[in-house]
Amino acid sequence: MATYNKFNQYTLDLVNGVHDWDAHSFKLMLTNTAPVATNSVKANLTEITAGNGYTAGGTATTITTSVSSGVAKAVGTDVTWTASGGTIGPFRYVVLYNDTPTSPADPLVAWWDYGSSITLNSTDSFTADVNPTNGFWSLT
Repeated sequence: MATYNKFNQYTLDLVNGVHDWDAHSFKLMLTNTAPVATNSVKANLTEITAGNGYTAGGTATTITTSVSSGVAKAVGTDVTWTASGGTIGPFRYVVLYNDTPTSPADPLVAWWDYGSSITLNSTDSFTADVNPTNGFWSLT
């Protein structure tokens, strides 16, 4: 099971209105270089090389927000990458970022550590499974 980690700047960005979870485009991207909590924008990270079924910048996840009994939540759709014509990776981390803002450009939200590097051989698939119960975050 992947370990969830949030970027420190995300908390301040949330308070300052940088993220509009109902209108902005959020993406999941892959990296094999360990993110650190002090990273704040996508440019701070080293993304894996595009090709063979992986697009530079990652893949959009469709966000749904809700509130129940005073608890707000943002859930995203799962994203699946399938290697075709070669390998994807290696990668160990899946990173969620907001692709819409230009200042700051591409602010980071969170990352998941899968524990060891993964390489997809041609026809192999990997799904970043977003927990539908807890989503990306909940706020009470």
